[in-house]
Amino acid sequence: MTIISWIILGLLAGAIAKFLLPGRDPGGLVGTTLIGVAGAFIGGWISSRWLDHPISKDFYDGTTWVAAIGGSLVLLIAYRILFGHSRH
Repeated sequence: MTIISWIILGLLAGAIAKFLLPGRDPGGLVGTTLIGVAGAFIGGWISSRWLDHPISKDFYDGTTWVAAIGGSLVLLIAYRILFGHSRH
């Protein structure tokens, strides 16, 4: 996959993570989207590095999607823990 594919995957993974973890986010829609992109990269890196699953060249690989969504969820939870109370 190209960098553009990873960004699109990250945008979709961020939206799915936001759907799975509803509530107010300190960064709003833009912050959640950027977390989704970063989560896709981190999830893919963790998957290839420690889970012994190489990065697929196919955009529709289920394991790549799970890794991207998982990375987005982890970053979204961490972001809420660190910055969740800064916006009231």
